[in-house]
Amino acid sequence: MAAAIYSLFIINKSGGLIFYKDYGSTGRMDTNDSLRLASLWHSMHAISQQLSPTVGCSGIELLQADTFDLHCFQSLTGTKFFVVCEPGAQHMESLLKVIYGLYTDYVLKNPFYEMEMPIRCELFDLNLSQATQKDRVALLGR
Repeated sequence: MAAAIYSLFIINKSGGLIFYKDYGSTGRMDTNDSLRLASLWHSMHAISQQLSPTVGCSGIELLQADTFDLHCFQSLTGTKFFVVCEPGAQHMESLLKVIYGLYTDYVLKNPFYEMEMPIRCELFDLNLSQATQKDRVALLGR
């Protein structure tokens, strides 16, 4: 059973969608919608850094709405990982860091992966499925 996650996006530093996974959300998106959403989030994230009244703002980390939360983690290289989840879902920041670890281990260390290109890696998919299981996400809080 999936955690309280609706979807996961990974965006490269240029704002291109390189990975999208739908976890059975009711409003399933087609490919064009997911590309548009990734591009929009990349732009909003960049604008928020410029609008921040404090120096060194790293962008939006949490966006809360009535029906969902959006949690974002940006790596030092500018790659953004974000999950859309149920409002109030716990341990999403920790989960994003785990997903980043899987990305570095199974995608970046894959000699056949071309940087900034869509992710197609079976080991990444397998380990991601295990990491996003509800019982494993609950363990992140311990």
